[in-house]
Order: sequence, then C-alpha cells, then structure tokens
Amino acid sequence: MAFDTQYRDPDLCRRLSERIRSVCGREIRIMEVCGTHTVSVFRHGIRPMLGESIHLVSGPGCPVCVTDQGDIDAVIAMAEMERTIVATFGDLMRVPGTRSSLRGEKARGCDVRVVYSAADALAIARANPDRQVVFPGIGFETTAPAVAASVIAASEEGIPNFSVACSHKRVPPALEALSAKDDAAVDGFLLPGHVSVVIGLKGYADFFRKYAVPSVAAGFEPVDILSALLRLAEMIAAGSPGLENAYGRVVTDNGNPRAREVMETVFYHVDSAWRGLGVIPGGGMALRDAFSGFDAFRRFSAHPTPAPPPAGCSCGDILAGKALPPDCPLYGSACTPIDPVGPCMVSSEGTCAAYYQYGGL
Repeated sequence: MAFDTQYRDPDLCRRLSERIRSVCGREIRIMEVCGTHTVSVFRHGIRPMLGESIHLVSGPGCPVCVTDQGDIDAVIAMAEMERTIVATFGDLMRVPGTRSSLRGEKARGCDVRVVYSAADALAIARANPDRQVVFPGIGFETTAPAVAASVIAASEEGIPNFSVACSHKRVPPALEALSAKDDAAVDGFLLPGHVSVVIGLKGYADFFRKYAVPSVAAGFEPVDILSALLRLAEMIAAGSPGLENAYGRVVTDNGNPRAREVMETVFYHVDSAWRGLGVIPGGGMALRDAFSGFDAFRRFSAHPTPAPPPAGCSCGDILAGKALPPDCPLYGSACTPIDPVGPCMVSSEGTCAAYYQYGGL
C-alpha cells in the first residue's frame, strides 16, 4: 500500500474522527506540543472533524518562537561586531529583537548568511579563517545532536573561529512547567514526533511519573494524528492516563542512543528562559567546559539579558496555551507574515503563521 494511501486514507480518517467524537462525553483540551503538528492539523482540516467537544490548543512547539527575546538580542549584537559572520537558519532572520533583527542587520551591511545546517556554518569558518563565524543553536532535541557534532568536528580539526550561541531547549521540562501551572487546563499532550525519535518514549518517563497527564507520541500524517487523538480521548474518558507511542514506525522506547550520546557529550542541562513560560529548570542546554572555547556567548561576552516582549504581542500567552492567535490585538492587522511583530508569526511552525495561512485569512 502506498504511503499516502495508508496514512491519508479519507475513509479511515472519517472512521477515526467518528470514534473520537463518540468517546468524548465532555469537553476536553489537548495540546499539540509540536509546531509541525499545528501546521498539519490545519493543512489536513482536522479541527472541524473533531466536533465541538475536543479543543486543540497549540503549545511551545516552535523553537524559534520560544527563544527568549534576550537570546535574539545577543545574536544580533554578535552580528554587529567587526569581522564576524552569523550563519543562521532562515526562519531566525526576521524574528524581531528589541531594536532590530538579523535581516535588518544584514541590510545595514553586517555579514549574516542563511545556512541549512551547522555543518554549513562550519564550512564557512573553514573558508574564512580570519573571520569569526557564529551559528545560533536554536532548536529542540531534534537539531541539537547535529549542532553538537559540528562542535566536535571543530574541536578535532582545530577550527578556532567557529562558535555556537547555544539556545537549545528540552521538551520534557517544558511539559512539566505547563502541567505545574495553577491555571493548567490541558487534559492531554500530543507529543512531538521529531523529538521523540531522538529521546524515545522513555525520555518523557520522569514527566509522566510526576504528573500522569495522558500523552501520546504522534506522527504528522492525518491518520497518525487522529489515531493519537483517539487514544488520548479514550484515556481521558476512562480516567486512565498513559504514556503511549502512536508513531511506532519511527519512534522507539529508547530513541536514538547515538544522537543522544553526541548531544550529551557536548551539552549539559541548564535552567533556561522560554518565551511565554519563563525560566524552566533544566529546560535548556549549554556547552560543557571541555567545549567552552566554542561558546559564542562566552567568546564575545554577549550574554543574554532580560528584555521585554514586543508591545501588545500575545505570543507568550499563545505558546503557553492561554490564548489563540485571533485573541491577539495585533493579529492580522499590525502583525502579518509580511511584517511580523512577534516570532509566532515569523516561523513556518509558528502558531500565528499557521492560523493566518490556513485559518481563513
């Protein structure tokens, strides 16, 4: 059976949605933690299939969106330094800092380049030994192993002009932070497929033991998402929470041991500021002392400092599941994909961008 036929089968999607609606005896709120899930839910028209009982809310699943304003400002400050090249993923270019953006600094003559991987940034450092090359490490456990591998390569090859501004985040501590809030109103979590490939289902074990919130790892095709939502609805209706895997063709209990080994060799866990969620204990990563020479924050003394979010922007509340994009007074008027005010409208995985593209506007 072809992949698209198997995981996008309209009849199977209809049957799954009917079963979901039949299970729900009350209104429930399920958070799709991953930004890619948010986009897939919109693209495939899943929300209308669920009826009025199930409410899907988007969470802090976009790594660019949850990066704290102070981290963005620090990277912009590095771009302004002489003989420095900032090599970054493209979705970070337009994220507004307090007074500028990487795109704005590039327009002013700073050397800011879009790359597709940390390995590309390392190649730029090799080709420009007289320049300092900074790669902003933005991402979850999904991208952190590749960034860690680039740091190891730079160390082994003796490339001293490469450094990483590490703002990597860890998903399980964010789930704990969301569940610990007094106003937490999430009945279940749709766990991110990409992150789960790396950390495995066991990566969420500590969180689940502590809070016992129904949680299911899911893929990104319609059948994947609906199958996971059905299990969540069944667990919630039965009052029997579980930690389950509905993405078995990719996700295992142990994840990718080699990827975790590389990541843990270079990074250690630190408290980290998340946009919308505040400082989360163990919610971030930093370079170990053995690789401190590749720490851009240390090298340039451009440490992130607290900075206020853009005036009027509700991105923080949206990332915390407290608001939907249309609730923001700037959404669709002062803040659009062409002229974004907050990061949730910038990234392709941002909730506001998904709502704007697929939600009627």
